[in-house]
Amino acid sequence: MDANHPKFNHHMKWLFYLIVVCLGLSQAVFALEVVCQGKEAPHRGVYELQLQVEEELGNPYFDVSFQVQFTRPDQSKVTVDGFYDGKKLFKARAYCDTPGIWTYRTLSNLESLNHKKGSFVVVPSELPGKLRIHPDDPRQFAYDNGQWFLHIGDTGYRFVVKSEPRWQEYIDQAAEAGFTKIRTWFAQARGTVEALYTPDRKQLEVGYWQEIDRRLQYCLNHYPQIILQLIPYAEDTKELIHYGEGDPLSRFIAQYAQARWSAYPNVHWEISNDREIVKQKDLAKLKGRQISYHVIDQIGRDMKAREPWGTLLTNQQNRRAGYAFVKEPWSDIITLEDIDQVGGELLLTYREKGNDPVVLDEDRYENYIPPKNRRYFFRRFMWASLLSGGHATYGGLKTYEPYGKDELSGVQGYYLANERGFLSQGAHDYRHVQTFFTDTGLTLAGMVPADALVGGDPLQAKCIHDGQTYIVYAANPDGTTPETDNPRSETPTVNIQLPTGSYQVKWFDPRKGTWEPENALSVTGPHHLKPPSPACSIEGDWVILIQKK
Repeated sequence: MDANHPKFNHHMKWLFYLIVVCLGLSQAVFALEVVCQGKEAPHRGVYELQLQVEEELGNPYFDVSFQVQFTRPDQSKVTVDGFYDGKKLFKARAYCDTPGIWTYRTLSNLESLNHKKGSFVVVPSELPGKLRIHPDDPRQFAYDNGQWFLHIGDTGYRFVVKSEPRWQEYIDQAAEAGFTKIRTWFAQARGTVEALYTPDRKQLEVGYWQEIDRRLQYCLNHYPQIILQLIPYAEDTKELIHYGEGDPLSRFIAQYAQARWSAYPNVHWEISNDREIVKQKDLAKLKGRQISYHVIDQIGRDMKAREPWGTLLTNQQNRRAGYAFVKEPWSDIITLEDIDQVGGELLLTYREKGNDPVVLDEDRYENYIPPKNRRYFFRRFMWASLLSGGHATYGGLKTYEPYGKDELSGVQGYYLANERGFLSQGAHDYRHVQTFFTDTGLTLAGMVPADALVGGDPLQAKCIHDGQTYIVYAANPDGTTPETDNPRSETPTVNIQLPTGSYQVKWFDPRKGTWEPENALSVTGPHHLKPPSPACSIEGDWVILIQKK
């Protein structure tokens, strides 16, 4: 058959599909880019439709309406906003959540964009997909492929900012360090997102958005396991107020961001960062970083109503203020900012307030209100958060300030920053958290925090369990002040209450990622956990895995 014959292309498409299925999933990832413009796209990747126009456009952002209705193989439909990408090019994106043949048709007030039809095939891949609420535990996360998501967050505010020169170094080393979520905002200057649009507020600075796109795609193609928490309004209180006043550009920022990136599997949304939420409805009376509850609630409702692919949505407010939107239908994640939460008390409190995942996204930073023993503090903080049934985020450099302002500012590689003396190994042990769960094959889905089983003092010991498996973190601090605590040089002592039975016990070193030999344990009442052998060097903090035989 002639290679130019249309039936040839049809047959080749299905031949490709069958080859991918036969070869196995690993080949699929390498066969296709994650964001595709051709006739094929990977399952849990992105299909991108591009349409070039010839007409004069006026203001292409506000004068042209452009939507695309995608139809999945099961005939369910999703309608998305398209977006203008400069040079008379319009795009629309689909999150490819279902294998098989998809079709699409366009809707527009511009004749050359209207009533376009086509199809593409979604082929198997190993991509993990979007971040979701875990189907078996509403307080845990999972990827779209069902795999439990181990949340180890990092604060990289300026990762997608156009002026940051070391963004690639940053994300490469973040992946190496074991981070699975990065917090990043759109603001070139900390308090304003004005780089997103032209000075007259009539159009967007499309080149700035395209650079964000380039970095999101780099991360998706190289590290699809990393979720980027996008913060479109950053810390721009004025822009948030404009939104509340009905300013078209302010409202368009969120709409355009969703049109560009809601289809990306590696993103979720945080409306704004570190604002003081007040009930004041009169926006003219707001002061400093105050923003009205009603404005954030309006943005949340607007974004939720537009959201075509179920991308998760949250907001963050100022330190020690908790989370104001626990009961709002648009809010998917309880996001907190506090200090010295190495016992996980606040996470446990908010687990009782709502049924969503609870994330402590800010505590101390290595270079802002730093603890004395940074490595111990951040290791303790992560383990305590996880065993509280919650999730936590590390903070290292001053990524809220531009690179070059001083040696501690901007995004740069974590390990290189340590070599340069700008960090003190605060996140060095997060790879070992990954090791623990990889080695054991365990997840925290369905597990219940139970500090009372190990003494009831969360600063000393944490416990989470499901009745068969118990994970204990023996923090073993030498004091009672998290800011200044060091790990004790003595063996940790843990008294645990277990149901009568036989158990296997293993001790895991969270500083080295290594295991001590397994030992058996018979329990008839409260038990004093001891190291497996007097010859073992069991000092400092430890993780103990106890599994019923």
